[in-house]
Amino acid sequence: MASTTSTSPSLLSAQLYPQQALGFFILGASLHEILTRVKAEPQRFPKIDLISNPKEPVTKEVVVRLPANGIRLQFDGPEQRLRMVEVVDFTKVHITFKPGPNEKERDLVRLPAKNGEKPSSEPTTGPTFRHIYHRFLGPTFAGEYIPNVPKRGTGIYVLSYPGVSFTFPMSPSAYSSGKDNVALMASSGSQVATSMAVFAGESWKEARKTLWTAVLPSIKTFAPLSKGKELSPDEVSLVKIHGGGKLQLFRRWSDKSTWITLGQTTEQDLVIAFGPPDQKFYKSEQKMAIHKIRTTSNSRTRGSNGNGNNDIHAHLGSLRSQDGVLTDTDQSSSHSTSASDGGYGSNEDVVDDDYEDYDSENEDEEAANVSTECFYNYFYLGFDVLVSNQTRPSPPAPTQPPELAALPPSFVYDRSDRLVATKVILHSNVPGSYPFNRWRRCRWEIAYLAGQSHPGSVVNSETPLDDIDVALREEWKESLPDHERHKRQKGMVMNRGWGDSPGSSIEFLGGWEEGVNDRAPGGGGLGGKRFDGGEEGTTTLYGFPGLVFEVLGNGYVSALTVF
Repeated sequence: MASTTSTSPSLLSAQLYPQQALGFFILGASLHEILTRVKAEPQRFPKIDLISNPKEPVTKEVVVRLPANGIRLQFDGPEQRLRMVEVVDFTKVHITFKPGPNEKERDLVRLPAKNGEKPSSEPTTGPTFRHIYHRFLGPTFAGEYIPNVPKRGTGIYVLSYPGVSFTFPMSPSAYSSGKDNVALMASSGSQVATSMAVFAGESWKEARKTLWTAVLPSIKTFAPLSKGKELSPDEVSLVKIHGGGKLQLFRRWSDKSTWITLGQTTEQDLVIAFGPPDQKFYKSEQKMAIHKIRTTSNSRTRGSNGNGNNDIHAHLGSLRSQDGVLTDTDQSSSHSTSASDGGYGSNEDVVDDDYEDYDSENEDEEAANVSTECFYNYFYLGFDVLVSNQTRPSPPAPTQPPELAALPPSFVYDRSDRLVATKVILHSNVPGSYPFNRWRRCRWEIAYLAGQSHPGSVVNSETPLDDIDVALREEWKESLPDHERHKRQKGMVMNRGWGDSPGSSIEFLGGWEEGVNDRAPGGGGLGGKRFDGGEEGTTTLYGFPGLVFEVLGNGYVSALTVF
């Protein structure tokens, strides 16, 4: 929750656009975009409350309350798109409506009279039924009566227009289906609305059926927003992970998709497809160099199994660079890092006893990489791309069909010094997680697991780790060590909240791995809690071939690294 200032905010003014927006709160806008805008204006929005379900943070609705402005915003969980704007206190926001370009603006509630002005006869606590029906929006169809509303102790009458509705209290004894309730309420000047809602739909009764699932139009179609602004690439709505370093990125409002092939896609390809990154972050630390992966000659892990996996933990437990060193996990200059690199499994399999061999020659080589290896941070698209020297991606999934393996072109080693994409980090923007709201939510799906458990089943960004783990162990059972085929591997614990830099903010807590799955679920940012970090600072990393999951205490994935 944002801090509260000592001075009261000025009255917020917002124009009503039925079925589209209230002010800059545009239906279909992302949670990340709205919060970023609101946090940038602390004088206008001095207090922000975020409410989510701590046990199901990405499947249940997310609510943002602006108590100083009388506004409540409701987002769906999976896509985190704004689905409804509610006004719950008309004294804290000035709402206007302009029916046409040549018509005068209309006030929903008259502002208090200034010196020398004649005071209005209308109440200032909210709009009356008569004012809405006769002046502000005009006549409409008969409203809907909803009896015995929970927490109200009475019924409500909903006056509905396309894309906007108003709520009035009404006792069961005052309502009758045989009466002309509209005429009765319009004849009285004491019927004052208690709330207003802006939504996508022809009426509130119809909109309720698909409020959280309807496909909303692109915010680029909102005319006031697009005037005089440069067009940016459409946001990525889904990333399909096909294995073998191949990712297919889909656009929501078109049938086009873009491929990222790890080891092949260049910096120029990324800029052409997604525009320049919001930020470039050059890696500058190698704090995890002590965790060196054993080579085949000195490894105590399982040997080759016929699939070319001489060291299974090199795939299941790490994201290693070409020299086998576990590199740092920096992605941006903010205090947010992700599981782009890390060791998994027991320490005896991961930590090299002969780390003294990591001499000055290696340090010089790493120092040379600082100027070239960097993350392309796409905060408003929800992912990062590590651009570095070419490395071979992880092997394709056992069930990957041959035709998919050939599209786009498979890995070809290029001896030139060009920089290519080698890792992609997909951020889930889970409420209550440490890096919450630094990236927009990016939804993903592991395509080669589709239909594995039953026809139509998918493993995606809304799937808990328990189900993901079962599906991946079944997929890679021929490559897994015997002791990992029937139970979950041991995770590595990471704490994001310690230290002042992206590199030093990661600490590995030895001895916590055994009880990490027994910890109570983290907070969900309930009213009064901060939503910009600190709730779930400790996460656990789990690795599979080509994938590393960063998992919160409630079992949901905070970030997924594909390599």
